[in-house]
Amino acid sequence: MCAGVFFIHANREQRVYFPNPKAQLPVRGRSGGNILVPWGRRKEQRGVLPFGGWARLDTIHAGSWDRWFPKPAKIMVSQFMEMDFASNTKWFDIPHGKWIQGLVAVHGHERRVYVVTIEPEMAVAETFYDRWPRILSG
Repeated sequence: MCAGVFFIHANREQRVYFPNPKAQLPVRGRSGGNILVPWGRRKEQRGVLPFGGWARLDTIHAGSWDRWFPKPAKIMVSQFMEMDFASNTKWFDIPHGKWIQGLVAVHGHERRVYVVTIEPEMAVAETFYDRWPRILSG
């Protein structure tokens, strides 16, 4: 379910893991540069946006996120880490020109990005992953 990411921001390599309450993801801004946005919300964090760091695509289509004024976002990372059902981790490269789809949710001054997830394809499902980040290009 994309528990960690690797990216370069401001000429610094960064490995970020969701459990870290200071975790931020690089989101492509309107000017073309990347801005860091807090990655989801943990139970110990103040705020009203949903707990967790992921948004299932089917719940977005069902309107479950509408009250948070969702906006699509391009999460610009070069690798992501997945954890399988047996808690084994593996890093996956994101090909040049592709990104992870994100959802930016807003409530007042609170703004957070969530990784959009889908059901894994059969080839990936055989490795026992529950969810998979939605990777797009274009």
